[in-house]
Amino acid sequence: MKNCVHPINCIIPPHMAERILEKGSPVQKKKAEEYIRIAGQIRGQRQMLAELTRKVRAAEGERNRKVYDARNGSSLPGNLVRSEGDAPTGDAAVDEAYDGSGATYDLYSEIFSRNSIDNKGMDLLSTVHFMEGYDNAFWNGEQMVYGDGDEDMPEQERIYNRFTKAIDIIGHELTHGVTQHEANLVYRNQPGALNESFSDVFGSLVKQRVKNHTADQADWLIGEGIFTSNVNADGIRSMKAPGTAYDDPLLGRDPQPGHMNDYNDTTSDNGGVHINSGIPNKAFYNVAVELGGYAWEKAGRIWYKTLCDELDGSSDFQAAANSTHKVAGDLYGNNSTEQRAVYNGWKTVGIIPGSDNHGGCRGSIRRILHSLFDGSNS
Repeated sequence: MKNCVHPINCIIPPHMAERILEKGSPVQKKKAEEYIRIAGQIRGQRQMLAELTRKVRAAEGERNRKVYDARNGSSLPGNLVRSEGDAPTGDAAVDEAYDGSGATYDLYSEIFSRNSIDNKGMDLLSTVHFMEGYDNAFWNGEQMVYGDGDEDMPEQERIYNRFTKAIDIIGHELTHGVTQHEANLVYRNQPGALNESFSDVFGSLVKQRVKNHTADQADWLIGEGIFTSNVNADGIRSMKAPGTAYDDPLLGRDPQPGHMNDYNDTTSDNGGVHINSGIPNKAFYNVAVELGGYAWEKAGRIWYKTLCDELDGSSDFQAAANSTHKVAGDLYGNNSTEQRAVYNGWKTVGIIPGSDNHGGCRGSIRRILHSLFDGSNS
């Protein structure tokens, strides 16, 4: 499986790639073995981008989308094929990337008064048809990149469809850019899981707003439609019911917990960033459903203000619970319906807002062990 080297960018979690390498057919395993070569290429491109620190800006308050075609190559950004205001091209990946980045921009602009990803008018750059059979999507710190899935595989072996197909994936990955410019949550352990969760939250809100779904109507799936019919899966993750998104002979069963009692202490996946994100995901779902109506109106506003104004790189689940509870009080009043919903949402997943236990005794022991053995926060 062709996988992305930098986990903050990728929508497909590493444990799926590992499972395919272990359980896949010879053709599927061969793709997994290409990881090292492709990872090296992407690592070099990321370093070059970091050194150049190129920042492209649009005019103040104006949406400016540009979609490029890599033509199955690895050079970024590729050939410009659609710019802001251009008519649809007829290429599904190009037009989905264009529409999805626009819907994400509109959510942040119209609901949260944010001026693009960096809040300074950054152009929305997307590259589609990245490499041949690239089955992932990622944000590289400057732009979005999308693969076409297993297009190069025999039909019966295919796992993934094109990655522009799910608008919540587009919103998810672009939100990594928002987080990068705001709290900049360290991509490890609980801060990393929060990083993933914020991307799931706002990716889901993008989809819900496009579909005009209330919290009760939404499916709360991340990556719906990404898997082919060969896979027994509804999506990559479920915010409503973590651990139920897929159960497949090849991929195994969705490992996400929805409660701190089931928190997964692991060293893989940067400390389980794609796994334990199910806990704050479930908390947000709880809050949104209790408040009712459109989830972006109140629950989304609380989460957005928390991300921008309250958290820092080392914030853990308890800090997020405390901060969202505080922000709900700031926005809607202490002991308001909104603040009580935030309290209930986190309590249901085993975290009490306002406490200092950071996940209780298990959380304290976990943080001590991590600080002793890997020097990072849990």
